[in-house]
Amino acid sequence: MPIAGCVSKQTDILEFTDVELVRKLCGPNHANLALIEAAFDVYIEAPGSAVHINGDTPRRARAGELVKEIYQRLERGWPCGPSDIRALIRAMGQGKVKAASAEAIIPFPRRSPIVPKTTRQEIFINAMRDETITFGVGPAGTGKTFLATAYGASLLARGEVNKFIACRPAVEAGERLGFLPGDLNEKVDPYMQPIWDALHMVLGRDEVDRRRAAGDIEVAPLAFMRGRTLSDAFVVIDEAQNATVPQMKMVLTRLGERAKYAVTGDPTQTDLPHGQPSGLAHALGILEGIKGIRQIHFEAADVVRHPLVGKIVDAYEKTGATRAVTGAESAGVAKTLARGTDMADDT
Repeated sequence: MPIAGCVSKQTDILEFTDVELVRKLCGPNHANLALIEAAFDVYIEAPGSAVHINGDTPRRARAGELVKEIYQRLERGWPCGPSDIRALIRAMGQGKVKAASAEAIIPFPRRSPIVPKTTRQEIFINAMRDETITFGVGPAGTGKTFLATAYGASLLARGEVNKFIACRPAVEAGERLGFLPGDLNEKVDPYMQPIWDALHMVLGRDEVDRRRAAGDIEVAPLAFMRGRTLSDAFVVIDEAQNATVPQMKMVLTRLGERAKYAVTGDPTQTDLPHGQPSGLAHALGILEGIKGIRQIHFEAADVVRHPLVGKIVDAYEKTGATRAVTGAESAGVAKTLARGTDMADDT
């Protein structure tokens, strides 16, 4: 925390107690400071434990508020890389800069926690904690798959569930891949790579390999869930827009004791054959309002990939060029999306 603040006519000087945290605040080669300078049109130096902010008074004040917030997050042991700084800058533009609640942090033994970058991400994490089945739907790049995988991996690492299970429909995205060589794992792993990427990021490759060999981690096509009861497990159903209605019913009814589901996808991006309704859109329409089930709808403003991704999503949404879901199911999901489920929580 700052221990003193003195202001000259053109420069604010923020003094902090921990030199090492100030170095982390600056980022590698002062990359974090460069983002703040560009966003607020200020000039920042960080000699020792101080941060000097030079510029117009309103811009200095806003940049100083952000610098203090970053330092406080670092004090809590939260990561603050360039993507985190960009998210905070966007949030400040919307008047929403605030620390996430402790309940919304995804903790891990011996590594930094996962911290939500947007308010809807925080709502999504809280929903996964509080509800039995959580739907996270919205455009690419909003962190749905990563957060669901990270939350389930955290429960597994902390011994709160015995298994982490991830499944997704093995549907090719608009192109035929042909015959895939190898054993079963080698055939299906290309479809599951986003799940493996997230697991490796939060647990480490060695830990994932060890737990996979022990049967604690299972990643498989959706069809492999048929006939099973999924108990004492956290289950991620990813790319759920590509599940058919019977497939979605099948996997949702596999729910066993002490199990939780996170269902993620984008109802506007189905790769099912033309005219075949999406099981995700259908489920969103018929399961709305059931106790223990919650729907979180992400928007382009929640995109946390490269800043251009949000603009690309916006452009496609404005032109209506994305492929819509079909049949009566589209009416059901359109109704829930238009009503803006959970948006009241984001004000």
